[in-house]
This record gives sequence, structure tokens and C-alpha cells, in this order.
Amino acid sequence: MDDVDRRILAELQKDGRVSVTDLAERVRLSLSPCHRRLRALEQSGAISGYRAHLNAHTLGLTFNALVFVTMRAAERDTIEAFEDAVAGIPQVLQAERLFGDPDYLLRVIAGDLPAFQKLYDEQLTALPGVQRLSSTLVMKTVVDDRPLPL
Repeated sequence: MDDVDRRILAELQKDGRVSVTDLAERVRLSLSPCHRRLRALEQSGAISGYRAHLNAHTLGLTFNALVFVTMRAAERDTIEAFEDAVAGIPQVLQAERLFGDPDYLLRVIAGDLPAFQKLYDEQLTALPGVQRLSSTLVMKTVVDDRPLPL
């Protein structure tokens, strides 16, 4: 990956809907080489996809919580079952396995407190291998969906 590839990626992080013609102009390449580089970046996995960034508040999803999960044991089958189950819950926007205690950090979104409570009581507490859940409410998001530093 060279500086031109990094410029292409930086431009796409700013505007994923930019046309290849405009992208080529922005990174100072002719159309064909820009298109070839773009396809190579997609095929290499550097670009994993394109999507729209939605406004959760506008869509009525105004309740954010961080849920800390402590597992009973770190057995492979239990970990796999837990991770598969978490991946199937649409309200879990992010799930990260951590070193130390707690074992996982989940970023969860819901419409309101009752919706979060229902999700917590009915789905999160029933996840395989969970010993303890602890949650905290997000007061304010300061940095969200920041572009990768290239």
C-alpha cells in the first residue's frame, strides 16, 4: 500500500458514495488507474464494504448502554456459544473480548429504558456462560465512527 492508496482510502472514508471519476480527480489520478487501485483495495480486504451511516436518535434509538460481562469459565465451547449468541442480537452494536476482568464489553442500543430492560432481562442474562452483567449508561458520545488514521 502506497500513499496514493492511502489517499483513496481517506477520501472514501469521508464520502463512500463518491464516484470513481470524482475520486480519481481528488487523488490526482486518471480514471483507469484509480479504478484499478480501487478494485485492488476491495479485493485485498482493505475495503470491507460500503454502508450508510444512520442517525440513531432520528430513528428513535436514544438509549445507549455499555454492558460489562464476566464469564463463569473460559472454556472454548462456552466462549464460542456466547459469542455466537451475542452476534445474533441486533441491539448489540459492538462486542469486544477483553483481557482481564470483565471478559467482554458490549455496546447496546435501545429505544428507551423499558426496551433496554427487556433486552437485558430476556436476552443478555440468558447468554451462555454468563456469571455477571454490569451496565452503565452512556451520557454523551464524544467520538463516534471516526475514520481510521491513515
